[in-house]
Parts: sequence; C-alpha cells; structure tokens
Amino acid sequence: MISIEHLTVEFGGNPLFDDISFLVNARDRIALVGKNGAGKTTLLRILAGQQQPTRGTVSVPKETTIGYLPQHMIHNDGTTVLQEAEKAFAHITRLQADIERMNVQLAERTDYESEGYQNLIDRLTRANEHLQIIGGGNYRAEMEKTLLGLGFRRDDFGRQCSEFSGGWRMRIELAKILLQRPDVLLLDEPTNHLDIESIQWLENFLVASDSTILLVSHDKAFIDAVTRRTIEISLGKIYDYNVNYSHYLELRKERREQQIRAYENQQKMIQDTEEFIERFRYKPTKATQVQSRIKQLEKLERVEVDLEDTSRLNLKFPPAPRSGSIPVEMEHLSKAYGDHLVLDDIGMIINRGDKVAFVGRNGEGKSTLVKCIMGEVAYSGKLKLGHNVKIGYFAQNQASLLDEERTVFDTIDYVATGDIRTKIRDILGAFMFGGDAIDKKVKVLSGGERSRLAMIRLLLEPVNLLILDEPTNHLDMRSKDVLKDAIRAFDGTAIIVSHDREFLDGLVTKVYEFGNKKVREHLGGIYDFLHAKQLDSLRQLEAAPARPAAPEQPREASDGKLSYEARKELNRKIRKAEKDVEAAEAAVTALEGEIADLARQMEQPAKAADPDFVRLYQLKQHELEQKMYEWELLSEEAERLKNAPTN
Repeated sequence: MISIEHLTVEFGGNPLFDDISFLVNARDRIALVGKNGAGKTTLLRILAGQQQPTRGTVSVPKETTIGYLPQHMIHNDGTTVLQEAEKAFAHITRLQADIERMNVQLAERTDYESEGYQNLIDRLTRANEHLQIIGGGNYRAEMEKTLLGLGFRRDDFGRQCSEFSGGWRMRIELAKILLQRPDVLLLDEPTNHLDIESIQWLENFLVASDSTILLVSHDKAFIDAVTRRTIEISLGKIYDYNVNYSHYLELRKERREQQIRAYENQQKMIQDTEEFIERFRYKPTKATQVQSRIKQLEKLERVEVDLEDTSRLNLKFPPAPRSGSIPVEMEHLSKAYGDHLVLDDIGMIINRGDKVAFVGRNGEGKSTLVKCIMGEVAYSGKLKLGHNVKIGYFAQNQASLLDEERTVFDTIDYVATGDIRTKIRDILGAFMFGGDAIDKKVKVLSGGERSRLAMIRLLLEPVNLLILDEPTNHLDMRSKDVLKDAIRAFDGTAIIVSHDREFLDGLVTKVYEFGNKKVREHLGGIYDFLHAKQLDSLRQLEAAPARPAAPEQPREASDGKLSYEARKELNRKIRKAEKDVEAAEAAVTALEGEIADLARQMEQPAKAADPDFVRLYQLKQHELEQKMYEWELLSEEAERLKNAPTN
C-alpha cells in the first residue's frame, strides 16, 4: 500500500534516518517504537505528507486516503462539537446538496423528452445510489456514537469547541478522523488525553477497523491490543518485527545481545589490527601487509550498538515520618460548582500504606476530590487528614511553580540530599533530560518537560501521602517504569489518578470508580476492576462500547440444523484448514533447523562480526516469528471450524 524507499532525513547535517526502506501493507497494524528523539513523529509526518525527507521516496497510491492525528493541534473556533465532527462528512453534505439542486431542476424543467432531461435523471439516479452506498442516511447516528464513545455527553454536542480544553479538542479531532474511515490511520499518542473507558472504546474501534494503522504510544496495553507488527527506530535504522509489542521486547533483547557480541568481536579485531599496524609500520618487509590492514580498516563497516542505558535505575523515595493509621477519611462529602453538583454524599477511608487508583470518565470529579483533599476548594460534609500526614502532590499546574531562572540540574540539586546527589545526572537521564538538556533554564522548557521536572523534584521530597494526577502523560516507557518501581517501593500511602492501565497494573490494590456523582470502591487491581466492569456492562448494554461483529457462521436451515450444502461446505473448509496448519508446521520446523544451524555458526567470531551474516540470522528469526504467528491463526481457525455446530 505504502512503499518507503531509501529514506534519509538530516537535521543540520546529522542523519535522523539513514537510507531506510520498508513496506506498509493493507490492514497492517504497526507500532512505531524507539527512544524519544529517534524520529517516530517525524516519520508519521512524512507519511502524512506534512514533511519532506532529505532524500528518498514515499510512494502512496493516488486513491489512498490518510488520516493523521498529531500530538498537538490548534482547532478553529466558531463551531460547535457536532458541527466540527460533521466536517468528516463534507463529501456527503456536498452530495446531498447536489441531489437537492438536481431535484429542483427536475421540478422546474418541462422538456421531458429532451436528451438533457434524461441525462439529469441519470445523474440524479447515480447520485442517490452513491449516497445509499456511503451511508448518507445514518451518518449522524455514527457521529453521535463516536463522540459518546470518546467521552462526550449529549449536552456537549451543542457547545462551542472554544469552551473545551486542548485535550478535549484533540478528542474532537480524533472523532473526525475516525468518522472519515480513511484507508490509513496515523496516530501519534492518541490515548494521552483519554480516560480508561474511552481508551477501551478506541481500542475496540481500531481492532474492528479495516484501516491500516501506524501507531505511536507509550501505553503498552493499548499497543499490544491494537498492533501486530512493531517497527523500532534506532540509530537512524529500522528493525522490523512481525509481532506485537510484548513479543518484540523479547526479540529486541536477543538482537541487542547479538549486537553487543558482534560489536565486542569487531572491536577486538580492530584492536589487534591497529596493534599489528603500529608494530610493523616502519618495517620495509611488512609494508605490503601493513597497507593491506590499513585498507581493511578503512573499508570496514562498523557495528553500531544503541548505547542507551536500558538498565533499571533504582530510585527510592527518601524516608518520611510515619503518619496516622488512616491518612484520609471522609463522610457525606459533597461538592458543587454553583448549581452543578459534581460529588454527592461520598464516603471513603484510605488506610496507611494503601495504594489506590481514582478512575472514571473525565469530568466525573476525580480531580475535584483531589482538590478537596488538598484543601484547595470548599465542600460540604466531613474530610479528615490523619496525624502527621505530609502530602506530595503532582498535577499539571505543579510545573508552573518551578523557579524559571534555575537550570534543570540546579532545580533537582536544590532539593536532593545525601547520596542521591551523586545520581542526579542518572535520574535526569531516566526522565529524558540527557546531554546538554540538564543545563537548560526552566523558562525555556516545554510544558511536557516542566511536568517531568516537577515529577522528579517530587520524587526527592520526604512525604508520606503521594497524590499523583495523571503522572504519566509526558513520560516515555522507561521513565514510567522508573516511576512505577519507585511508587511500588514507597512505604507511604499513594492516590493515583490515571488512565494508564499498564502503569496501574501491579501497583494499586484498590480502585475507586467515579461516575454519576458517586464513588464506588472496587477491591483488587486495575484488571480485576476492568473485568468486573465488563460483566456489569452486560447488564447495561446501552452503555457498553461497540464490539467487533462476530464472524459470520454458515447459514442454517429453517429447522435449526445445517443444510446438506452448508455441511458439505463446512467439511471442505475444515479439510483445507487442516492442510494449511500442516504446511505451516512443516515451514516452522524447517526454519527452526536453519536458525539452529546459523546459531552454531554465530559462535565463530568471524561470523558474529559479519553484518551480512547477522542480518541473515535476524531475517530468518523474523520469518520464523511470522510463520509461527500464521500457524497460530490457522490453528485457531481450524479449531473454530471443527467446533462449529452441525445439528
């Protein structure tokens, strides 16, 4: 569908991409991964036609439609939510206007026998047929369903877009793109501004979609559910894995180990060669051999290793005074803004050492309750903080409280104490402040960079009650892992407002669900909560997100049994599926034999240092993963056919 050939992108003479080529096939589901600054967003912009490469070509068929959701966007004001979403159907409204105009012409004309009149009837007939095909009659229902799925309420539809925050405007733009049903969806961090229920809705939508998808996201659970192929960008090159993200991590670890072995072997060879050159450089009898070795080094294709430190940084909160046994307690708490009631008669007890999650749709009162705990807003009812509670609070506005004249390093050095001061550079690096970035002044940092810096500062303060409001929005996966480990090891109490399931998994033991002005307690982790919600949704079908349609079953005869022809067709499909499974198994066995042979050869230093041989080994591994995935799909299909009811 899309062909990328010899793509090179340079900034100031430094290559971001260096002669990369790959193919995007119809209905591919691709996760683009790589460390910050590797070029993921740049690649999406190039595919969307918004940026030109330095060299190389991107070939897209003329009829292919592309929908691109960037990370940041400014929307035009002057339209309501519904009017903005309706722009996705501009082609339908134009067609309807054409049909209306032709109907008026037919009513006004009297030359019924003329060729022009017949041509007008033909055009009107074709236009009506086309409108019927593209679903002109029900697009409003589709529009409302999509907006509701992304978290809007019906009473939001008539509100001006300018009344919404940037995050909600991004939802409007996402709705427009999804409603257009493009052939290719390019999504750059689409879940950053979504709550858990909206993420689940989007997940289901994308899984059921016919579009080709290229996705950048730091939400592991989301990309695992949506994508089946992973393209890593590293050191200007790409590494293409025909597996989902979790499986990619395992394969990437193997590839990195191979890279390191090949790098070490090559470095040893280079050192030996340089020592030979230096030892015999001035001996006439060795002049030819010395020159040969010099040319050998000049022509050598150097093995590169991504030097990013992937080891886990152990970051711990400093010891804090012990709090009372119940840090937070509330009874009959209610909060209203004017006539708008947000929270109604809330009761909650959070014990010392609890790590709890606040979840629910945006606007249901999660941040409002946090503000009540912080004493930032007035409320009715009782809210009591326990003895000696010291709160560490992170919200987006915390970034605005940083001293703008300090550098990044000085901001952290100011609050760091003891041995932690020797690790400041490592800590900053783990949160994407590497190299010269530590010398930047706070006043020149972006909003995301300030948020990360505020998070680091909080990690170094002695507190016993952590309250984190959407802490992962500006963190990459490694930074999230560092933060998650630190909170898990934290011996105090933590309240986390988050939509990131992967981050909450294994971290919280209690979930408070906000909805309809109430708060409901769920014991267990985030996936226990999601499982319970799925069961609840069966009793509330009107509130359930749309599910992909079930596979079509063979047509049944009127008495409930399969007809003779349908049974015959089912048996034919079963035999074909079994043959396909056998063929895939044979291919897997053959590839495993080839890879085992290549692995034995890889033990030889010369082979391990040969880039062409390493590429062949990786290619065979990728082929095996693809064939294994194909075998799994074929086996599942064969099993489904065998279990299909026949009477």
